[in-house]
Amino acid sequence: MSLRNAVMAALLDGEASGYDLAKAFDASVANFWMCTPQQLYRELDRMEADGLIEARTVEQERRPTKRLFSLTAAGFEALAAFTAEPRKPTAIRDELLVAVMAADSGDVEAVKASIRERKQWAEAKIVRYERLRAKLLGGRTEEEFLTTAERVGPYLTLLRGLSFERDNVRWCARCLTVLERRGARLDAPT
Repeated sequence: MSLRNAVMAALLDGEASGYDLAKAFDASVANFWMCTPQQLYRELDRMEADGLIEARTVEQERRPTKRLFSLTAAGFEALAAFTAEPRKPTAIRDELLVAVMAADSGDVEAVKASIRERKQWAEAKIVRYERLRAKLLGGRTEEEFLTTAERVGPYLTLLRGLSFERDNVRWCARCLTVLERRGARLDAPT
């Protein structure tokens, strides 16, 4: 998937500045697509040159002029074409998994520290995602939201992010338990 598709999907909520898009990415899209602000701004320039988005300039008092981006008809068409394409499963590419795979022949304590860090990171993301979930629901039950909201895509992707991070927490806890037990067994006097 390209960054441009994620940007077009984010612009379905309406026009936004690059700053607004970066915040939106950090708050919601980051659960499935990461990018730096520099990557985002470069992509916005390319998308504008390709006619997928258009920008309008807004003068502000006491603040720099900002550009607000919105999808063009070509952008809506490109996004529709993207959603119609068949999807292949993605592969996990994670250096921590390589370290865990090699833990038996390496520095097990360093690997456990990395696992603990990943677990804490996942727990923090769960807290952020739960806050975002509550904000999206706005006091409604999930079922009410899913039947009445104008757009459910952001909520459904948020649910996937929550599921992913909860699974990360479970996996990290399991790995730590196994590595601790193995360490205790190997350290025991014979």
